[in-house]
Amino acid sequence: MNIKEIRPFVPSKDYDLSKSFYESLGFKGESAGPDLTIFQQSDCTFFLQRYYNEDFANNLMLQLIVENIDEAYELVSGLNKVKHSEIKRESWGSVVYLWGPSGELWHITELGS
Repeated sequence: MNIKEIRPFVPSKDYDLSKSFYESLGFKGESAGPDLTIFQQSDCTFFLQRYYNEDFANNLMLQLIVENIDEAYELVSGLNKVKHSEIKRESWGSVVYLWGPSGELWHITELGS
């Protein structure tokens, strides 16, 4: 088996709000049906689904690896009404925690910095 990609399905409490949130992060969305949008930036893709389960959403964590954590932080901190952390420098790299509109937690990470 030659694995090419893993595409998670991210829940949305408010589908339109979530679509707007991901577009503001630079992802391009394309409809994959009335209740599903596939988002892509570079080689990274995921599905946004018109489905919400509070327990699942509040326990969903995803890691987004970026080349430059400072640029990512500048983008995230410029968004309105978005919960995020400051940049945390760790021995393995740097990370900004970003909460999506449905409670999903993104670990925006620059490795090795």
